[in-house]
Amino acid sequence: MSHSHAPTPQGPQALPGIQHIIAVGSGKGGVGKTTVAVNLAVSLAKLGHRVGLIDADIYGPNVPTMLGATRQPNILDGNQIEPLVAHGVKFISIGLISPGDKPMVMRGPMLHQIIKQFLQQVAWGELDYLVVDLPPGTGDVVISLVQTVPLTGAVVVSTGSSVALQDARKALEMFHQVNVEVLGLVENMSQMTLPDGTVIDVFGAGATQQTAKQYNLPFLGSVDLDPQVREGGDRGLPAALAGDATARGKEFAAIAEKVIGRCKEIAAKAEVVLEIN
Repeated sequence: MSHSHAPTPQGPQALPGIQHIIAVGSGKGGVGKTTVAVNLAVSLAKLGHRVGLIDADIYGPNVPTMLGATRQPNILDGNQIEPLVAHGVKFISIGLISPGDKPMVMRGPMLHQIIKQFLQQVAWGELDYLVVDLPPGTGDVVISLVQTVPLTGAVVVSTGSSVALQDARKALEMFHQVNVEVLGLVENMSQMTLPDGTVIDVFGAGATQQTAKQYNLPFLGSVDLDPQVREGGDRGLPAALAGDATARGKEFAAIAEKVIGRCKEIAAKAEVVLEIN
């Protein structure tokens, strides 16, 4: 790699030892974005990759509950924070530092500081993938993230409902505006299969795939609405841990495989650009 194009210090700085940084976002809350982020991270780890997860959803930090680890992180030499490890995933969350039901009341500059700290002051070591669970919507955290580190790309999560997709389109536009490539869309809570085999279409299955097509973006897959996914998240045992043994585990693994493929594509494109320059 040529170093003559090193970024100026105020621009985004690559994190040494970290290959890919992936943001997981959604236009609105309640579509299961954190569930997808956690299960994506666990699936990537199960596929043999070194994975980190930043819970950047400052207002609703649910990652510690979903990963089943809630103790305060240790502080290492040089004021570095040691991430917690659960199910093969290193992670950090504001929920570990300010546990309990106290709400986090924060303004832009404070958020920016926390995001920078989670990226630069955590002892991540070598990682193949660092997944960042964003807050819902299109706010300050995304801007902070993009200003601090170069992202490989973003995954946008939605349900098939037109209301959710309306907001997902805003998220797509936002990533476009800040020059972050969208790796693709995931439809969460797609359909629900009852014990007798009846399939109920709760939120409009397939509509996210249509939206991906409209935007000429990859569709990364769908995950059905299943109490097991919620129970796994509540118990700190994400559904993805089951791997190929369950339908949901398979769905998350397939999404992870597609994300890996997209990251490779984007890295290859970036190398071509470097060579041209």
